Amino acid sequence: MQTIKAAVCRAFGEPLVIENVQIAPPKTGEVEVTLDAVAICHSDISYASGAWGGFLPAVYGHEAAGIITAVGDSTGDFQVGDAVVVTLIRACGSCPSCAGGKPTVCETPYDTVKGPLRTEDGGPLEQAMACGAFAEKVVVSHRQIVRIPHDMPKDVASLLSCGVITGVGAAVNAAELRAGQDVVVIGAGGVGLNAIQGARIAGARRIVAVDMTEEKLAIAKEFGATHGVLADQKAPWKDAYKALGGRGADAVLITVGAIPAYDQAPRYLGRGGKAIMIGMPHSGDMASYEPVVLAALGQGLIGSKMGDVVIQRDIPWMIDLYEQGRLKLGELISGRWSLSQINEAIKDTKSGSAKRNVIIFDRD
Repeated sequence: MQTIKAAVCRAFGEPLVIENVQIAPPKTGEVEVTLDAVAICHSDISYASGAWGGFLPAVYGHEAAGIITAVGDSTGDFQVGDAVVVTLIRACGSCPSCAGGKPTVCETPYDTVKGPLRTEDGGPLEQAMACGAFAEKVVVSHRQIVRIPHDMPKDVASLLSCGVITGVGAAVNAAELRAGQDVVVIGAGGVGLNAIQGARIAGARRIVAVDMTEEKLAIAKEFGATHGVLADQKAPWKDAYKALGGRGADAVLITVGAIPAYDQAPRYLGRGGKAIMIGMPHSGDMASYEPVVLAALGQGLIGSKMGDVVIQRDIPWMIDLYEQGRLKLGELISGRWSLSQINEAIKDTKSGSAKRNVIIFDRD
């Protein structure tokens, strides 16, 4: 086993600790990726706060890019030296969900505590979200990675691993937006901005961003929102209704985990509209709806995990859009930090002002 540096969570709600950990070589179907960049997602922060429980100690991080430095048997055409993005979608490829084109909800369990990571003294260490990318290297299934152009900046590419595919995918795959439809996106953070981009790419007529500050609404318009509504008003859905020309939305994309956003989401919908539930509230949090209204108006609530993507299909498509200048990626990065600065980067992300902070690994 190799020794690498990683940011380890040893107590929920406490700062991560940079320490030496052990990582096993790749087994059959696995690859080792030496990382150049990993972005900080709010899901990492929620896990580290104890919002969803889990085993400790753990290494979080799941939005990464780097170079393959070792391969196990049966890893397809992946080779040492390939540039790749690393996702948390560890799909078996053969269960009913995978076979049905839904790898994001793969039914085959994977024990993240019995993965490739160990503490320096050989103790158990969770490879959180089947990734554990707040570390210099990861060992993951070859089904979790997608090859990228060698000249694509790794900090930019890392964003494709979660925030971009989740937002764009929710608009295109889950909401199945058609040209001319109207959309409300609640939350203009990292995922929300990409949901806005997805709606724009899908040809939405009007896209209303809803957030707590004018600053974030202004940023949302840079990414394709046509209108902005402040969420702290008494009835923000009324302003969204006006912005949409006197009608409700065909789709509402909820990209934050705040319960008030979930409670209010159906109010933005028009007849036959659907709310796409993307943001992840804490375990035990409850939202409430008036079912008779949804039934009478033919409305729906749909959960979307990771944008319902098939990474081998959707990430190359998004890279193509990026290379054409039709998908903003570099503009999503708010700051670049070293692994030793990860707690400062997390604090900055929690402030709500950052779009995406990225950890850059020094290969020297």
